Amino acid sequence: MGGLSRQRAGRHPGRPRVLHTSVPTSEGTAGVLLTYVRDQVERGWGVTVACPSEGWLGYSARALGADVRWFDAAREPGPSVLEEVSRYSRLVDDVQPDLVHLHSSKAGLVGRLAVRSQVPTVFQPHGWSFLAGGGPKALLAGRWERFAARWTDHLICVSDGEAAVGRERGVLAPLSVVPNGVDLERFTLTDDDERREARRALGLVVDAPTVVCIGRLSAQKGQQVLLEAWPAVLRARPDARLVLVGSGPDEEMLRTRAEGLDGVQMVGPRSDVPTWLSAADMVVFPSQYEGAALAPMEAMAAGRSVIASWIEGIEESLPYECGAMVRPDRPEDFAEAIVRRLTEPGLADAEGVRGWRHVLATRDAAEAARRVSQLSLSLVESRPRR
Repeated sequence: MGGLSRQRAGRHPGRPRVLHTSVPTSEGTAGVLLTYVRDQVERGWGVTVACPSEGWLGYSARALGADVRWFDAAREPGPSVLEEVSRYSRLVDDVQPDLVHLHSSKAGLVGRLAVRSQVPTVFQPHGWSFLAGGGPKALLAGRWERFAARWTDHLICVSDGEAAVGRERGVLAPLSVVPNGVDLERFTLTDDDERREARRALGLVVDAPTVVCIGRLSAQKGQQVLLEAWPAVLRARPDARLVLVGSGPDEEMLRTRAEGLDGVQMVGPRSDVPTWLSAADMVVFPSQYEGAALAPMEAMAAGRSVIASWIEGIEESLPYECGAMVRPDRPEDFAEAIVRRLTEPGLADAEGVRGWRHVLATRDAAEAARRVSQLSLSLVESRPRR
């Protein structure tokens, strides 16, 4: 990274060049990143997004006015890491950023190995990697995060719970908590007529009670638990439909499991998430762990009742009157919560309206993005130029 020693000349004071980097390109992390890009582009900053070419992140960032550099990388650490670090070093030398903002664990690994805090570095885990199961992999992830704190000028956590877990594991970089916000222009309250219209547009059965689950198809997101709950739902409401939106490493396994169940549809990754939320009677999130899940808040912004796992990262953002929280390892509890909302007229809609009011009052993505931009500018201004 010898190019980093070159003088960064000609930059307008107060308008830094920021390099955002993410390996996830079509999930909640990507959506949060885009809100930061929008705010910083509107401020007149130089914004570059480095990400894989798959998914919608790069194309959406380019539409907002960001410079986009394709940076293909494996989702998980492996033999390709050293080559990825080398490529990322060259990318940083080319972009010459005033600040690097790394989103999620893989970007945090590659980016910090490459930059080593030669440029002010922000790391935002969007859910700690060492919580992804147990065993040697989780142990190594925890050790890495403790070590990499020396190359982290600032850590952004999306919930008090995520921050507390990091501190408990010895991740001691300077830290701020900036809760995820919802794009209130994209996710809006929809009524029953709009629900029926959304179902027609998506090719769903217009009059069938519809449960939607949105998220990466993975052990973390817990779709297997929801499929285990589904037979009990069908016994109470044989006409019910379940739609899984997303893709991921568990897709083949979940598709095989779903083939033996009535009323289950898997539609793959979709960019029209607001339309799928509009089509739902309720939205279910059976996650096994989260940093601070954005998707439940997006569902509330659309006026939908939310049934979610009772875990850190969700419980902070889901008031009890806006849906239900259940143990993540109990399919029968998910089934009971779903059936209740399918059989008690008006309950889900009332919870949805309360959720919409809660998000409107507390979770504006524009405000979260402003906080991140202010933090980024302060880090740039506090570090002497090279």
